[in-house]
Amino acid sequence: QVQLVESGGGLVQAGGSLSLSCAASGFPISDRFIGWFRQIPGKEREFVAHITRSGVTQYYADSVKGRFAISRDRSKNAVILRMDSLKPEDTAKYYCGAGTYYDTSYSNSRSYDNWGQGTQVTVSS
Repeated sequence: QVQLVESGGGLVQAGGSLSLSCAASGFPISDRFIGWFRQIPGKEREFVAHITRSGVTQYYADSVKGRFAISRDRSKNAVILRMDSLKPEDTAKYYCGAGTYYDTSYSNSRSYDNWGQGTQVTVSS
């Protein structure tokens, strides 16, 4: 059974850091491209970061560029989102998605076939 599980969220003060993990079970996560998205209640899911299958190429939303870093941890069959210099506007539920084909852009949630349940990140000012 294909499953993604996010973890690592929590409450942090502005300027702090968190590392989110997206752990896969039922398949090698290296077989899929992975994206992180975030969502606030009542708003659409927003693209945050993407990593290709090889891990060589990463893409970021302008709002997180220079502060967030996405990487693969092959030993744990996971993808990590390191978040530094957090801001209150980063507060959201963070989801990871796994995809096989780029039906649309990597920044479009429709490109992803499987999703985790999300992990909440709250940044206090």
